[in-house]
Amino acid sequence: MPAQSLRRCRPIGECLLNMRLRFPLAGLLLLSSAAMAGQPYVDIEQRLNAEQRHATGLDTLSAQQLQLLNRLLREESVKTVEAAVAESTREQSPKFLAGLDEGPISSRLKGSLDGWQPGTVFELENGQQWKVLKGSVKLRETLHAPEVKLVPGIAGRWFLQVVEDMPKARVYRID
Repeated sequence: MPAQSLRRCRPIGECLLNMRLRFPLAGLLLLSSAAMAGQPYVDIEQRLNAEQRHATGLDTLSAQQLQLLNRLLREESVKTVEAAVAESTREQSPKFLAGLDEGPISSRLKGSLDGWQPGTVFELENGQQWKVLKGSVKLRETLHAPEVKLVPGIAGRWFLQVVEDMPKARVYRID
């Protein structure tokens, strides 16, 4: 990708997504074009010479057996290409979005909460411990064992939500 097209991407996540999706799509196109258009199945008896056909016993098969063998091999080659395409798609999925496939974590804080700042550690009733990386809030009232929700963000980031209308703290797990 030329450097000038990188500068035009907004936001940076869009640039990464564009770059990571172009290469797998090119691979998929190559695989599918070879499987469908470019390379038709060649019967087994045409791929082997007389000596190889004799050594494998292929020359002893009836016409029906040979036709069945070619049909089975043709179907297997299609399945192999389809499996390779599916595997390539799985391997090339945008991994920089890690965390988005995880759901929110709901629990209660142990103790009371009157605010947070970077370095504040939250211990949840489920045993997890989370530390504030960014964000600070001073609450008007102290909350006792409030329900909290940890929401996954992009690139493995997590955010602690105490009250839906309040800013979230960016946190990371420390236990």
